[in-house]
Amino acid sequence: MELERISITVERDDLRRFDELLQRRQLGNRSEALRDLIRRRLIDEEIELGSGPAVASLTLVYDHEQRELARQLVSSGHAHHAQVLSVLHMHLDERLCLEVQILQGEPHDLKHYADRLIGLRGVKHGQLVLSSASLWEGDGTTGHHGSH
Repeated sequence: MELERISITVERDDLRRFDELLQRRQLGNRSEALRDLIRRRLIDEEIELGSGPAVASLTLVYDHEQRELARQLVSSGHAHHAQVLSVLHMHLDERLCLEVQILQGEPHDLKHYADRLIGLRGVKHGQLVLSSASLWEGDGTTGHHGSH
């Protein structure tokens, strides 16, 4: 990876607060944190424009006793098997389950899939986290941990 040195101007109070954040969360040095912020913004833009494949995690917390919900989740996973790469399922208590699905596909399709599942009756909480597939497509950042 080829690096380029830049200079930026930041308000003193903002920089002080940023440094405190880096220290409190152990996010590394300013350069690493700024690279992560830039990368995150570029990924957000790629996803927003829908340019190229994405990977995602879909987290669902749901009531497994909700009539037909478990069947709907399984059916949806089978219907979208090309997008659903892996599923982690665990029981939180006697009623609630946590499910994390690892997805791959076009951002628009993944959002549509996630919205449909999150909207099912009995789903208490759902969140889709998208990332651009370009992270591993030869840009030199493979293996980078990103934001912590």
